[in-house]
Amino acid sequence: MIIDQAKKVPDLSLRPQSLKEYIGQKKIVKTLALFLDAVKKRGQASEHILLYGPPGIGKTTLANIVANELKGEIKVTSGPALQKSGDLAAILTNLKDNDVLFIDEIHRIPKSVEEILYPVLEEYHLDIIIGKGPSARIVRLDVPKVTIVGATTKLALLSAPLRDRFGLMLRLDFYQPDEMLEIVLRSARSLNIPITKAAAGQIALRARRTPRVANNILKRARDLFEVNKHRQIDEAMLVNLFSLLEIDCVGLTNIDIKYLKLLGLKFQNAAVGVETIALSLSEDVQTIEEFVEPYLLQIGFIKKTSRGRLLTPKALLHLKIKPLPEQKALI
Repeated sequence: MIIDQAKKVPDLSLRPQSLKEYIGQKKIVKTLALFLDAVKKRGQASEHILLYGPPGIGKTTLANIVANELKGEIKVTSGPALQKSGDLAAILTNLKDNDVLFIDEIHRIPKSVEEILYPVLEEYHLDIIIGKGPSARIVRLDVPKVTIVGATTKLALLSAPLRDRFGLMLRLDFYQPDEMLEIVLRSARSLNIPITKAAAGQIALRARRTPRVANNILKRARDLFEVNKHRQIDEAMLVNLFSLLEIDCVGLTNIDIKYLKLLGLKFQNAAVGVETIALSLSEDVQTIEEFVEPYLLQIGFIKKTSRGRLLTPKALLHLKIKPLPEQKALI
């Protein structure tokens, strides 16, 4: 079955522009729709939004949608970019009512800038200290009635005073398989490339339930489609693509497979500490804990114990490794 492609200019960002176009996160979409309707009736925003969750699941997209729905512009910055109060002042003074200031990685804002942000969130005032010593004085600037949208992957690193000043706090979660399929098909239409529904399903299965990953795979499929002049993206073409990208049937990458085989074969699924794993893979501990392990834990392939990491029966079955008799009780 081939999905009909509408003739349209490819949207390289692949981002939906309105809540109606947004796929998945149904509770969040309903909450935002209510929030935006209330803002439109009042004529201005009275609350700010904090989005948190894993990377690549739509936080930036939702910030853009909020700006579109409020018929304002969006200014995008990040926590590390706001090193001093002047950086924040320069951005805010260039905004207008109903605009959106999107602060990515908001947990990385310096403490000095964070404290200056408090009156902006509460009263739409920016207090700037001019001068030093006895001659220093505070100048209060009025800022436009903007909506500040903060995004973070690490909610715990946000200070309580900053977190509590956001009136709407929403957690984005990973997507369901049927939602991932719909996202792949929509992205294919945006890129104006023909794809079979079966091929879209294969991409969705390997996308780690994350739209950003799905879109990246689809773009690489487009490269292969254009270079080799295929008529459509189908399952036969994707076999070659997944081999090149080293992605297996459940979305495991080369480093994931190395991690699993290290535990299952080299250490015969005995409990292994993360430091030993990192040394054996020539990776740093942070990469293992923040890049490799989250997905393996999510799909139930590993578990953490007081003694170290162990493979689950699900992982052993995937790798076709039989557990030793004495290990069965441990896993």
